[in-house]
Amino acid sequence: MTLTKSKKKQDLLNEPVSLTLKNMTIPMIMGMVLLMTFNLVDTFFVGLLGTQPLAAISFTFPITFTVISLAIGLGIGTSAVIAKTLGRGDVESARDSATVAMIMTAIIVVLVSMLGLAFSEQIFTLLGAKQSLLPLIHDYMDLWFLGSIGLIGPMTGNAILRASGDTVTPSYVMGGAGLINAVLDPILIFGLGPIPAMGIKGAAIATLFSWAFGLIVILYILGVRRQMIHLKLPQLLILKKCTREILHIGLPAAGANMLTPIAAAVMTAIVASYGEAAVAAFGVGSRIESIACLVVLALSMTLPPFISQNFGAGKMERVEEAYKTSTKFVLIWQVGVYVLMALLAPFIAAAFAKEQTVADIIKLFIYILPLGYGLQGIIILTNSSFNALHKPMAALALSIIRLFVFYVPLAYLGSLMFDLMGLFAGALLGNLLMALLSYHLFTRQFIEPECMTESKPS
Repeated sequence: MTLTKSKKKQDLLNEPVSLTLKNMTIPMIMGMVLLMTFNLVDTFFVGLLGTQPLAAISFTFPITFTVISLAIGLGIGTSAVIAKTLGRGDVESARDSATVAMIMTAIIVVLVSMLGLAFSEQIFTLLGAKQSLLPLIHDYMDLWFLGSIGLIGPMTGNAILRASGDTVTPSYVMGGAGLINAVLDPILIFGLGPIPAMGIKGAAIATLFSWAFGLIVILYILGVRRQMIHLKLPQLLILKKCTREILHIGLPAAGANMLTPIAAAVMTAIVASYGEAAVAAFGVGSRIESIACLVVLALSMTLPPFISQNFGAGKMERVEEAYKTSTKFVLIWQVGVYVLMALLAPFIAAAFAKEQTVADIIKLFIYILPLGYGLQGIIILTNSSFNALHKPMAALALSIIRLFVFYVPLAYLGSLMFDLMGLFAGALLGNLLMALLSYHLFTRQFIEPECMTESKPS
């Protein structure tokens, strides 16, 4: 049996490297423009409710991103295993892995979310949230945790499609989900006709509806249209084998991804010492970052399946070309993004903040941190490339070094010397040092052939 063919799939093993990456990445960008507006749209409309609701939703970001990062990490393991298997031409094993990945991710995400729901109050108190904000945080997070199983659609399901070379279909799914969220947000937050105004709770409900849409569509495409997953439980031996292979990469990748929101939580706690206005502004800046780094994030989803398939086929010269081309491009691209953001900073701040204090901090954020988004792009692409080469522990080690040797410590030291300006400048310096280290370690593999030996699951 062979997988249903799709005209949307790219030939990752034979077509020109730059052209293939471009053809895979452009559809991802288009879909992510809407998908990445989830948090940004929520932030914009919640910001219209005032500084307190904006601060409340800002406190939720590290936690929601932790769960999402877990799902993304498992998706990385899924994509790496399936893409490499397809590179070797083993379609049936790829289908087994895809089926197991959907089941396994659903179970893990639900378990983690239930823990989050059970200890919600303690978690947000630890982050520095005041008692007055906890009811607002509960309004958003209680629903968010309950609906988190929907994450397996946009995270794991789309990872399976990307592993086969199809980035067009995932872009449609992400775009549709983002559009649903954007339409429902103002209706549910402020009310319309018979629909009552639900405030911050309405933002959570809008997100859940968009996830449900993505999950239903993905299950239909994978199970019925493409036959990329089985519609029944796999045999126990296959279940154990595929779980082991995916977790070999997925758990370290999830751990590495989850370090980012943990670091964001630490940063939020540091920022909280400057007051609610600073937290609100930092939350806005963090969400703007997801849009500003859109191309980087899209490349981080398209580069790994390209690398994994060519790795499986033994075409390492294409792996090297793809990595170097991608990192060079993101550096140049993000310089242009920074110039545009700096010019628009006053207008962005005015759009997201009612109070002048919040607006001033948003502008300070934009003038400093986005200078390092190209460097951050190198770090992200290096980590995803190590995972694609089935070297998850290297990616995990780099993530630990970045966040807890460079990024957070330098930001904290900067805050001690120059307050918020120093915090942002320290984070920028951390990204610079880590980008240099990441690029050096990855490119060294192509000079030292012994470093390219395949990593085996334990």
